[in-house]
Amino acid sequence: MGWKGTRKRSLPVLAVLVLAGCMLMTGCMLRGDPRDNFELTPEQLQNREMRTRTYEGISEVDILSACAAVLQDLEFTIDETEAKLGVIVGSKRSDATEVGQEAWWLVKALLTYGWTAFTDETDDYQLFRASVVVRPMSATNADYHAVSVTFQRTVWDTDDKVSKRETLEVPEIYVDFFDRLSKSVFLEEQDI
Repeated sequence: MGWKGTRKRSLPVLAVLVLAGCMLMTGCMLRGDPRDNFELTPEQLQNREMRTRTYEGISEVDILSACAAVLQDLEFTIDETEAKLGVIVGSKRSDATEVGQEAWWLVKALLTYGWTAFTDETDDYQLFRASVVVRPMSATNADYHAVSVTFQRTVWDTDDKVSKRETLEVPEIYVDFFDRLSKSVFLEEQDI
């Protein structure tokens, strides 16, 4: 048997021991009570409040219809709906070219005698996604719902690579959505 036979058998055991040691050290690196990881920070609570409103006196079907209409008014295409889950997802594509970015690219191209024109990329187009979730707030009142919306954007550069991916935290966007939704809900109620 000798040295070779022992080495072959111990290699998998050694790999398992190293992997177990790494997992143990990673686990020990976590600080504090793991339950704290589920507590929301004040900023997260503020963002949730910005993205959510409650509506009373309108059925789930009607509030979903009003949400879809608002997204379409904002030029979103409805990509997916799941009425049973109360979910609507929409998207819209637009130009992402920024004047400042284009001006900076031109200055760099002039300073480097055009070399950056072949190496630097600028933002080209962007895709906005809106996700709306409608959920009942009461088991006894079928006309009391919370509506949550999240707007995200993904930006591609001129080389067709993703340059930015972010959730939009601009309060004006959410205020505009919910103002339009409140008007739409009011009109839905008037049609009844």
